[in-house]
Parts: sequence; structure tokens; C-alpha cells
Amino acid sequence: MQIGVILGDVHGSVSPREHLDALLRQVEAVQRNGLTYITIGHHYLYGDYRWLQPIPTLARIAAELDDHVTLGTAVVQVPLFHPIALAEDLATLDIMSRGRLVVGAGAGYREDEFTALGVDYSQRFAMFDEALQIMKMLWTQDVVSYEGRFWSFQDGHTHIPPWQDPHPPIWIGAMKDAGVRRSARLGDGWPVTPETKVPEMVRLMSVYEDERERLGRPQVRHPLRREIIPAATRDAAFDRFEAMAKERLLAYAARQLATRDAGELSREFRAVAAKETFIGTPDECIEQIRALAQIVPIDPILVRAQWPHMSSDQVVAYLDDLGRDIVPAVREIRSVDRVVRDPAAQTV
Repeated sequence: MQIGVILGDVHGSVSPREHLDALLRQVEAVQRNGLTYITIGHHYLYGDYRWLQPIPTLARIAAELDDHVTLGTAVVQVPLFHPIALAEDLATLDIMSRGRLVVGAGAGYREDEFTALGVDYSQRFAMFDEALQIMKMLWTQDVVSYEGRFWSFQDGHTHIPPWQDPHPPIWIGAMKDAGVRRSARLGDGWPVTPETKVPEMVRLMSVYEDERERLGRPQVRHPLRREIIPAATRDAAFDRFEAMAKERLLAYAARQLATRDAGELSREFRAVAAKETFIGTPDECIEQIRALAQIVPIDPILVRAQWPHMSSDQVVAYLDDLGRDIVPAVREIRSVDRVVRDPAAQTV
């Protein structure tokens, strides 16, 4: 199994120069410690926090990329783009990374972003489906005409084919059954959010596999967003994660992320962390990963090394801990190929 990172946001008080310097230092530490994915999310008008935009950021990182590392958008909000522009931008990024791009794509969840950009939030799922169809056509055909609900054009002569044939792998984010079926139909993996508890993960992966089987599509492993928090003792690991993440998780709860409950995070942070992270001593973290990999088809695991208030030194120290204590052992773990649906086995 592989481990990668999702690049996070920073406080708006951090200067752009500091932001870039810390980002590049994190990229160097990721690669030096044997992590194999570098991904970034996507937001606009984020107030007190700053997300760098994913496509130009990943294009800059591509210049620093080692051969063993894959870049990914995790996830880009597809309805906020014109699909022709997004298809060409992503094809260009696939070329800049020499074919080491995964396209993580989603419909979005923050209504205020859609309102600010003049996009109908209520139509985001239909727009997502139509846009993805157009993008795939542009990536695989020389001349494209399309008549749809949201976009129409005739005789579009494509001129930026992606490096990968037929196109980069597509991870499609979702939180409910209908979205997971969409992911199974249109994509190549379902990014599992950290809040997804194991029984629900098993259930939704079963939904995914049933849809793939119905369509005659091959089964796949899924990227898992879940923190790995090693420390000398289990108590120290909980203290470490609380210091790293509690402030930001509470902020997520205030930003229309329906899967986050501010009251629960405030009252029962350790209970939440125990269900949503691999946490404890290095050996305990590795055993937790191994146990989950024996019941669900996951790979890679995507962690967040940098949280808004952390210094660059703290981020690098965390990545060095992963590289020393976690990455070599996780490389030896192989996930199951299909979800284990026996409830008796789902004791992680």
C-alpha cells in the first residue's frame, strides 16, 4: 500500500512567500520520506484561510516531482468550470507531470462558492455528469460536438490530448448511495472521507462494487483520506492530533461541511479521533491500517501533514516520523481486492 498527502490550507496571515516556501519544503519532505501521492483540494473565497488553486499549484510542483510520485486534484469542483476549459487545463497538467496525474473530481458542497460564481447550486450534480461526459470526449476524440442542458458547441477541434491513454484516472467524490453509484459508473475510484465510519465504508463500497459488476467494469481500490498519527504512547498520539487538527476541524464544522458536528468535536474529540484516524504507537498505527486493509480495498492512504497553525519545522518532523516509522511497514501491506461483507469481520 502507498501513502500520500493532501496539501492543506493556511491562515490568511501567512504571507504568500512563506506559503510557497513551506509548500515546497513539504513537497521535498514527502518525496524524501517515500510518500507517493501529492494532492490538493479546491475552494474559492475562503475567508480567514487560504487554499492555493490546485491546477497551477500542481503544475509548479510537477517541476519538483520524483519519478515515484503521482499528483492529484482531491477534489476539484467540476461544476464551477466550463468543461472545455477544465479538460484542457487538466490535460496540460497531465503533460506537465509526464503522465503522473490523478483527477479527483466532485460536485462541491459550499453553496456560497456557487452563488459567488453565478452557478446554480441545485443543479451541481447534473452539471457534474454533463461536464465529465464532455471532458472525456475532449480527451479521447479529435472533433467533438455536444448538445446538452448546460453546454453546447459544434465541431470543437481538440488540441491538448492528455499524456495518459485514454485519460488520467478519475476519482469521483461522493457521500451518499447515488453519488457512489455515479462514481462507479464514471470514475476509477471513490475517495473515502475521513469521517466515514467502517460499517458505512463497507456498505458504500459494496454499493460501488455492485454497480461496477452490473456494468461489467473492473473492480478497483479506493483512496482513503485518513490521518496517521504516531507517537511514543497512545495518549501522546491523541495529544499530538488534538494540537494539530482540532482548531481546523471545528472550522470545517462551521463551513457547511455536513459531516462535521462542532458540538461532538468539542465534547468528544478523542472519541471522534479514535474512529477517524490511525492513531497510537507506530506499531498500533500499522496494525490498524493492516486490519482495515483486510476488509476493504483501499490504496493509497492520504494524510494531511500540514494544518494551518503548524510551523514548517513541525510539518517536516511529522513527515520524517511517517518515513521512519510507518511508510516502510505499510508498503508491505496488500489490501483486499474486494470488500469483505461479513459483518463478523468488520471489527476495526
